[in-house]
Amino acid sequence: MISDRVKRNLKTTFHNSFLPKLGAGLLAGIGILAIFAPVLATHDPTSTGFFDPNGQPYPPVGFEYTTQTAAGGEIEDLTVSPTSEHLLGTNIIGQDVYSRFLYGARISVLVALVGVLLAVAIGVPVGLIAGYYGGRADDGLMRLADVMLSFPALVLALALIGAFGESTVAVPDPIVLFGTSSWAPAMLADRVAEMPETIPLPGTVTLVVALVTWVWFARVARGEALSIRNEAYVTAAQSFGTSDWTILRKHVLPNSMTPIIVLATIQVAVIILLEASLSFLGFSGTTLSWGYEIESGQDYLRSRPWVSVVPGLGIVLTVIGINLLGDWFRDALDPNIDDSERGAA
Repeated sequence: MISDRVKRNLKTTFHNSFLPKLGAGLLAGIGILAIFAPVLATHDPTSTGFFDPNGQPYPPVGFEYTTQTAAGGEIEDLTVSPTSEHLLGTNIIGQDVYSRFLYGARISVLVALVGVLLAVAIGVPVGLIAGYYGGRADDGLMRLADVMLSFPALVLALALIGAFGESTVAVPDPIVLFGTSSWAPAMLADRVAEMPETIPLPGTVTLVVALVTWVWFARVARGEALSIRNEAYVTAAQSFGTSDWTILRKHVLPNSMTPIIVLATIQVAVIILLEASLSFLGFSGTTLSWGYEIESGQDYLRSRPWVSVVPGLGIVLTVIGINLLGDWFRDALDPNIDDSERGAA
């Protein structure tokens, strides 16, 4: 599906540039935190009531803040110090910010990956059919895509959520299932014993982000099919009586995959931002989301900024990592860049 030239360019660009390595490192770190969240988390992310003796949320380790409290009818300044039990502090209702950061990464990454797969499953066949057959099929399918592109992504997503309603799918957590099994090490069993047994995947949001983004895959696939259908090997296959389905599956699709893979990489970042926006507005269906965490701390940015800053940094670092890898793919696939220019950082 990917030519030897493209593979060679990918290797050259990756080895010669620092930015792809940085992007890969950021995504690898976020991925490890998300996958092994039940093992790395220090508390159940849904547990509440982790306050200091004066009933105040803990700040992150290395920071402290001053607030005011009423004692004996007088207003007194109160200094709140951190604790090593809550590395990134606690939020307004006493939940561990570090643990919620890990589980929020799971939701954001899972929604993005599943959403992209669904968008590819919808958009690529539509685009290939439109480009290969042309005519009325092309006109009808692409006009539908144009209608959807005429709406801002967030507005269209909100409209679809309103039509479908919110829903959450409880996905069994494989790490917790393994940790609580009879053959798991005792140390792992102790770590995951108090963690949630399921991952609350926002089903409606996942479907909606796919319905919002499939049009981009359809347009790219259509463009590739329009070019490939006139190639000599496609004409030869047609002359031998090969069915259109076989030609699409064995010739058109494999030779269209490179730009589709690049687009999928970029769309993962787009969906993470879209999911965070929907969560911020309260349409996610789960409270374990980076966007929800940002919203829950927006009224306390001056006094307790870590509640919103920590998940915000998670989004920023993840999107930067994805965009750096997207630039790596783009540079490797651009025929206008010669080998001496690839990987210049």
